[in-house]
Amino acid sequence: AVTLPLAAHQSRLLAKLENLQPEIKKLAERLRYEVSVRGKQLGWSEKVARFHFKKNLRRIITELYIRDNCHPFKATLLVWVQIPMWVCVSLALRNCSVGAMDSGVQEQFSTGGALWFTDLTAPDSTWILPVSLGLVNLLIVEV
Repeated sequence: AVTLPLAAHQSRLLAKLENLQPEIKKLAERLRYEVSVRGKQLGWSEKVARFHFKKNLRRIITELYIRDNCHPFKATLLVWVQIPMWVCVSLALRNCSVGAMDSGVQEQFSTGGALWFTDLTAPDSTWILPVSLGLVNLLIVEV
């Protein structure tokens, strides 16, 4: 419910960034020409010309990111949401499966399974659940 919309948002951002690459390339070539002409007029060294080129190219790329609302850092939002969620879910499941013996939680997990996994505190010896979880996660990423 949380990560699927973020994954879709990330895909849109990455597509926008990919579509900007030809425009960035053309603008970089034009800027390189303008900087070389200006550098020859003012007698800049190669190092100074490279500095001005990089500075102006960064400015142009930032303006393009603002124009299309697609800064690359926004594409990492999914990771920054998934990591804390994964840690919290892992800790919660761990606390449930190895909880205090007097609370009855572990006893309920050891007898509350279904189908081939009747003991939820034991590892899945058939590997059906881990493989299916991996396939579902792959499906979510690919969708």
